[in-house]
Amino acid sequence: MQPRSCVGKEGKDMRFYSSELLETTQLRIVLKCLFELLTSLESYARSGKWPWQASLQMGAHGHVCGASVISNRWLISAAHCFLDSDSVRYSVPSGWRAYMGLHTINEKNNRVAMRSIKRIIVHPQYDQSISDYDIALLEMETSVFFSELVQPICLPSTSRIFVYGTVCYVTGWGAIKENSHLAKTLQEARVRIINQSVCNKLYDDLITSRMLCAGNLNGGVDACQGDSGGPLACMGKGNRWYLAGIVSWGEGCARRNRPGVYTKVTALYDWIRQNTN
Repeated sequence: MQPRSCVGKEGKDMRFYSSELLETTQLRIVLKCLFELLTSLESYARSGKWPWQASLQMGAHGHVCGASVISNRWLISAAHCFLDSDSVRYSVPSGWRAYMGLHTINEKNNRVAMRSIKRIIVHPQYDQSISDYDIALLEMETSVFFSELVQPICLPSTSRIFVYGTVCYVTGWGAIKENSHLAKTLQEARVRIINQSVCNKLYDDLITSRMLCAGNLNGGVDACQGDSGGPLACMGKGNRWYLAGIVSWGEGCARRNRPGVYTKVTALYDWIRQNTN
């Protein structure tokens, strides 16, 4: 049986990517980017550095969102990735494929694991209008075999606190800059956890207790379109990487005083455990 323990070493506005996103840009800007994900990652990630990173792809649409491996059967992502549009049924599990062990986005070799999705569980309290409870669980059709390139990330329990100023990393194949194309190679960005009350003021009291802010208040580094659902990974005790957040939303990409907003995993730990055990 594959071990379910998480990795203890390095393995990586809403922010999903599709043609639908580009067609509705003006509306999304009016809504302060609450329905799109925006990210500007700063550098290429070394192959195998972030082995829990997954790419969620849908047929001809290709890469749409990121996700994180949390066990040999389960992935975790953002709820907004699975909202149906007029032309695409993102909520249907059979349309999705999860790719793990990728470095370049279209990589296909025997080191890359691909799994169909059996079930999508969106949090019952997900509120699309304010991006609250922006979390979803994906059950894979068959278990994935762990390797040097595919490993789960640790889930932080409810009691774990990521103090303000903690250095973390956000990863993904999202746009290199605002309104740009997807990155071909996995990107990483070094960010810091930002004080909740400070972030709430910057975003006019839109930050709930299920949200976590990270970034650089001077701008320059952030997540972007295509990074939605991906991991915000922070090092914890024992040199283990923990999933502190899930890429959720932001206003633009890497703008000054507009940090990235993430789903706060500790706030939803009990729900995750109840649905994956």
